[in-house]
Amino acid sequence: MPNSFLSRLHSPDRPVLVFDGAMGTNLQIQNLTAEDFGGEAYEGCNEYLVKTKPEAVEIVHRSFLEAGADVIETDTFGATSLVLAEYDLADQAYELNKLAAELAKRCAADFSTPDKPRFVAGSIGPTTKLPTLGHIDFDTMKATYREQVEGLIDGGVDLLLVETCQDVLQIKAALNAIEEVFATQGDRLPLMVSVTMETTGTMLVGSDAAAMLTILEPFPIDVLGLNCATGPIGWQITSATSPPIPPL
Repeated sequence: MPNSFLSRLHSPDRPVLVFDGAMGTNLQIQNLTAEDFGGEAYEGCNEYLVKTKPEAVEIVHRSFLEAGADVIETDTFGATSLVLAEYDLADQAYELNKLAAELAKRCAADFSTPDKPRFVAGSIGPTTKLPTLGHIDFDTMKATYREQVEGLIDGGVDLLLVETCQDVLQIKAALNAIEEVFATQGDRLPLMVSVTMETTGTMLVGSDAAAMLTILEPFPIDVLGLNCATGPIGWQITSATSPPIPPL
């Protein structure tokens, strides 16, 4: 059903929709070895586990679904070629994103019922580069995001989540890549963006919430929120001189 996530989200009688928790720490507590990651050269690359030891990722997905999560995120937070290049895996970006999406979708399908459908969010992280600080040019970042988005969509995700964003220019690169893919494929998925605010009341590169909202307003974002760092409560406490975040 197209946009079934948004239908569920906007249903007048819906329960609260609960997302899963941390992927990385829940992989770490499994005490995985270098062999599990495919060798010492890849140890620590959680995104590669969907290929070398998918059952470890499946354990995380299923544990959250068993706990009642409505939405699980793919194991793709660092699955752009920019990040994977640190492990000499840049050429596998599309494949790993597609595999991660397919794995999460299989798990979600096993737990979905008509009364409680389960959804998969394609996790799109901030990479390790900040374009505002000149670490990478905009077009290169956009191209790497487009490759990731294509893999996630081809793998069957229900929505896209651009998360833990620290740089508005990085968000724009991701959103432009997503819109290009949507235009090419002729269809859309629900789109979420989650930014990170520091104790200063700004993003890492200095943009405050008001500026961030103004810059992102033209984009068709379905859900906009905050994650990591101080969170919305901490931000409002430590930023008494900044304007409050308007309701979204």
